[in-house]
Amino acid sequence: MRVVLGAALSVVTAVGIIGIVMQPSPAEQLAIGLIFALMAASTVAAAFWLPKLAKGNRSLRTTFMTLSVISFLIVVFGLLAAGQQMFISTHDLTLLLIVMGFGVVAAVSFALLVSGPLTEELTQMAATASAIAEGDLTQRTAIGRSDEVGELSMAIDEMATVLQEAALVRVRDDEARREFFSAVGHDLRTPLASLRVAIEAVQDGMTDDPERYLDSMQRDTEALTTLVDDLFLLARLESGDVNHDIGPVDLTEVADEAVEVFRPLLDERGLTARVEMDQRVTAVASSEGMARVVRNLLDNAVRHSPEGGEIVVSISNGDWALVRIGDDGEGFSSGFVDQAFDRLSRDGGDRNRSEGGAGLGLAIAQRYIDDFGGRIWADPGPGGTVSFVLPISSTPSRS
Repeated sequence: MRVVLGAALSVVTAVGIIGIVMQPSPAEQLAIGLIFALMAASTVAAAFWLPKLAKGNRSLRTTFMTLSVISFLIVVFGLLAAGQQMFISTHDLTLLLIVMGFGVVAAVSFALLVSGPLTEELTQMAATASAIAEGDLTQRTAIGRSDEVGELSMAIDEMATVLQEAALVRVRDDEARREFFSAVGHDLRTPLASLRVAIEAVQDGMTDDPERYLDSMQRDTEALTTLVDDLFLLARLESGDVNHDIGPVDLTEVADEAVEVFRPLLDERGLTARVEMDQRVTAVASSEGMARVVRNLLDNAVRHSPEGGEIVVSISNGDWALVRIGDDGEGFSSGFVDQAFDRLSRDGGDRNRSEGGAGLGLAIAQRYIDDFGGRIWADPGPGGTVSFVLPISSTPSRS
């Protein structure tokens, strides 16, 4: 409809201009109007037919050449009809036709010059897209243009980059998943094997001290229960399925209570622990979550502290509430601090599995701290140090 209205407006405008400039008679003006109307009708027909022809063509060159020829024929028709109406001599008309022919040759040549590189670039984009579809995500179009073709090539390159990055992430996720299941299998296999041996020994009557075997079985069962509970909690934290009762939490009180909970284990291992603070420090978090975080970090410090060592929990206040838990152990290696909070990660791999723990304590602590809007990190040794910061609260916590 827009094409038809545009053609009609062009006819009216052209006839009006000729009427003003040449002042033809009414009969001549009618004839000229008919000529322009026929030319407009031909243009409208070409406008509807050419897009369908272009879709069927396998080459842009054919489309451009067809467009040039049709445009030339419409102009020649108008020129011949106007010449007959205005009694232009055959000599002058022939000269005009020759000039028009030269013009159409130039137009076709320009069309070929333009369509050649354009066709090559579109072919290159098609080849790149096919290679990407077949899995070669390193392919790029490498076409530098600022027009619509350039935007298309840029979109293809950006798509390839995004797909390549997603593939790398998928590879890393697959590797992490394999390592995760391998670690879980190892942590489940050890206590299960110990349980099986103890049960078989008791069933076969091969022990004179069944009470000792029962104690061992209880410890293995508790280890399995702790591992399953930690895995379930971490999965809920990562999926956002844990509802935190956020409010002001007294971190000094949380640290004191955690140290008292660990007092029997500290005494058993010959360790000491103390809390250092200048004042009461209140942060925005949940009491339950912060208790779990501090206890996980204390458990990690206890397991890696040498006999007779000291664990220090220091708490300070500033723009953020800062908690730092350090021990006298070897600490984190410089190459491990970035992976310290990954699930089931251990510094030194299997070397530390005998020391207990499933490698989930730091991962759970990080999830809690992230949910509370804070940040947690580990410092390289000597000495194991884990620190975290939380937003401070100006409202005192309720005792």
